[in-house]
Amino acid sequence: MNASSLPPDPDGLQQDVRLAPLTTIGIGGPARYFLKASDSDTIVLALDWARSRGLPVFVLGGGSNLLIADKGFEGLVLQIGLRGVTLESQSDDFVMVKAAAGEAWDPFVEHVGRKGWAGIECLSGIPGLVGATPIQNVGAYGQDVSETIARVEALDRTTGVVVWFTNDDCRFGYRSSRFKNAEPDRFIILSVTFRLRRGGAAIIRYPELGKALVESGVALHDLERVRDTVIGIRKRKGMVIDPADPDSRSDGSFFMNPILTAVEFEAFLRKAPDAPHFTADDGVKLSAAWLIEQAGFRKGFSHGNVGISSKHTLALINRGDGSAAEISELVSLIQQRVRERFGVEIHPEPNFVGF
Repeated sequence: MNASSLPPDPDGLQQDVRLAPLTTIGIGGPARYFLKASDSDTIVLALDWARSRGLPVFVLGGGSNLLIADKGFEGLVLQIGLRGVTLESQSDDFVMVKAAAGEAWDPFVEHVGRKGWAGIECLSGIPGLVGATPIQNVGAYGQDVSETIARVEALDRTTGVVVWFTNDDCRFGYRSSRFKNAEPDRFIILSVTFRLRRGGAAIIRYPELGKALVESGVALHDLERVRDTVIGIRKRKGMVIDPADPDSRSDGSFFMNPILTAVEFEAFLRKAPDAPHFTADDGVKLSAAWLIEQAGFRKGFSHGNVGISSKHTLALINRGDGSAAEISELVSLIQQRVRERFGVEIHPEPNFVGF
């Protein structure tokens, strides 16, 4: 394709945009090209523009759960800015609520809680956008979005066609989905529809949260106070973005809890008979935080300009002027020591971009 036949630059296209300020950990080099798309037509035009120039495309949401390389991204960074929340249907017991991918997640959780629609209140205080939640199957405090997602609307980058996925189609697993594992980078999420319990009570599975609710006298139908309690716990762990809290300059929980088969777990118990563990659908889940601590990494551990949160072992933080290279070094060091101590592999949850 010659230069004269290339699609024109999309409106709003920028060059050499710093990405670090657009991430929760505050790390990352520049985007060669950057565009914020507020509608699906702009997304399609941007993809065509990048394809015609042989440029890779990275889709950016709220900048959480993400580590961008220090060299940045040598292509087009497409930030999803689609907005809107719609009540699609309701019955005596349930509501169907569609949220555009560019809606901020936590305000959406707050909105449905005020309405008395239960199902995602334990996911309060999590940064990022709605569109990222089905990709990671975002979860916390005993609740995953896969429990309430009814369908996902997405643009297929290979065909340019908008497709709809049911919950089963999404192939959800622990911090995983078809969008993350089976077909990464194929689909761009446009909206997510949630099936929530109208006038429902919070379902509490996480002991720490249950204890806090009992101690505070919070009724499970009071979703706003359940949300406040969740956020209070997250703040104590540095898991709520707060400019005044340096521990919150992070990607949240950086490592996933490993899941072992029954045979692997028997071998593990010979090395750590007192290790906390939990039953999972496909095996036995271990506590990554416990493994990391027992491998010699204390809260507040430093590695150059990065380190481990002083409040939560799973959170790797930017102490100021931190680099992606330092985070990568720390990740490798933690993985190595856990492997040497327990024979267990722990894997990062964030998406690594530009490496």
